Amino acid sequence: MTRELLNTLFVQSQDAVLRLKDDTVRVEMEEELLLRVPLHHLGSICVFGVVHVTTPLMHRCAEDGRSVVAFDHNGRFKVRIQGRQSGNILLREAQWRAYFSEDQTLDLAKCIVAGKLQNARQVLLRAGQDYQEASCQEAASYLAQSILRIPSVPDIDFLRGVEGNAAEAYFSVFDRLIRSQRTAFSFGIRSKRPPRDRMNALMSFLYSLGVSDCVSALEGVGLDPQCGFLHVLRPGRPALALDLIEEFRSIIYDRLTLTLVNRKEVVGTDFDSHAGGSVMLNEAGRKKVLAAYQKRKQEEVHHASIQSKVPIGLLPHLQARLLARYLRGDLDHYPPYRP
Repeated sequence: MTRELLNTLFVQSQDAVLRLKDDTVRVEMEEELLLRVPLHHLGSICVFGVVHVTTPLMHRCAEDGRSVVAFDHNGRFKVRIQGRQSGNILLREAQWRAYFSEDQTLDLAKCIVAGKLQNARQVLLRAGQDYQEASCQEAASYLAQSILRIPSVPDIDFLRGVEGNAAEAYFSVFDRLIRSQRTAFSFGIRSKRPPRDRMNALMSFLYSLGVSDCVSALEGVGLDPQCGFLHVLRPGRPALALDLIEEFRSIIYDRLTLTLVNRKEVVGTDFDSHAGGSVMLNEAGRKKVLAAYQKRKQEEVHHASIQSKVPIGLLPHLQARLLARYLRGDLDHYPPYRP
């Protein structure tokens, strides 16, 4: 897959070669032209896995201040190549200015929470329609009321309270979305450290994969993954990645969790119980989930902000770039992901 989105060329086609010719980037596969993009249209180039970028193209990008960012097959950040005119220090300066501005921090956190609750509400509404679950409809109504409260919240702590109460309402009906293996995968409350049942273990494992992808996306665009706005800063904690994943939790990771269980692609024997009551995926279970996750990342979904279908695996990268645009002052508000 090769595509230009948000002035960024994303190349996932394995063994593709990127060349520079007449101020144009040519993406070729076995000498066949896949895509041609005028260089002045691009602010950066992102390649995933085994993709070759010729030296003349890298030199030209470095001269122009255009970044070339490499990720591995799983989307983990590896290296960013950028010339002397790097704008990353200015972007990080803008990020820290926003963090120390109470008004801007609150504005950004409101956008993040609103996006999270809107997407969670869509998951519940869809379940309510598919399964005729009145409890899901009631929880969706509570989330709608919570969304309406967000613009008037006075501070970040109040906002976290609204988000926490809405999350509690969402998880209070999550068990109703489990349609098969209900005994093996019963869900009571959200338990994190450690997960106390199979459903929580599966959910936590997928969330950890998502946070890793968000860290890579933020590093790829030049933002500091540890400087967040909604989540409290702590040493070694990728607070901004935790912010970024919020809008994806329900609509990407929870849906995949439910799909794996309801279709019996993951079963009870894929988990082990440990001392202290924790439950974790075993090696066989992790292999199944990792394979399903990589497959899901290739599926395309609609992105409302850019009015285009994009692979799920690129969503963190697109949102990181939209966040960077907001911090630079190119956007009035950060637009969270909406399908």
